[in-house]
Amino acid sequence: MAGFRSLARQVRDPRGDLALRRYSLRKCLERFAPYGHRATWDHLCARHGIEPEDRAPEPVRLMRALEELEEARAVWLAYEAGFAERRRREKHDGLRRPGAFDDWHRRTWGGYGIAHCEDPEVHPGAPLAEVLGRLIAALGTKPGAACPVCAGTGIIWRQDLDREPWSGPVCTACGIVVPRPVLTAGALARARGARTRDLTASAA
Repeated sequence: MAGFRSLARQVRDPRGDLALRRYSLRKCLERFAPYGHRATWDHLCARHGIEPEDRAPEPVRLMRALEELEEARAVWLAYEAGFAERRRREKHDGLRRPGAFDDWHRRTWGGYGIAHCEDPEVHPGAPLAEVLGRLIAALGTKPGAACPVCAGTGIIWRQDLDREPWSGPVCTACGIVVPRPVLTAGALARARGARTRDLTASAA
């Protein structure tokens, strides 16, 4: 199975068939897709003027999309290296039991669904590297009351997520499933309350 870098070389190959180069870019998303596969593809297409079903897009557009993906991957790999080093130090100091933060990290290992978007058509508009930078910064500070990506406070609890943890807070502005460790207990309680109000309104 080809790795991310091997697939990226295929995307860059000027001698390659355009359909194959596009296919290789899609395959890159099986190795690294911060919003999930479909949402990340939708994001790259929207930002770089690629028609999602176009089998032979302009090479320059493919290259720009790949470059954005690679920049984000570099941010994430640097974060994972720092995380691994921290866990080594903690284990050396006798802290073996991972906390809630580590549980979130386990589900995103490798870079898939870091800022998962439940709806593939609703995702942040900023460059991927910028979004990941905001999220990583939030993970390294005290929990807050707003979405770490867009600063929106319209966060609602969803019980029907399509991947682990199956339920959690979703930002209604940018669409990401907000990692629980970055939100205060009060923000999580408000998100659950917002869901209750929505269910009550639907039943009325």
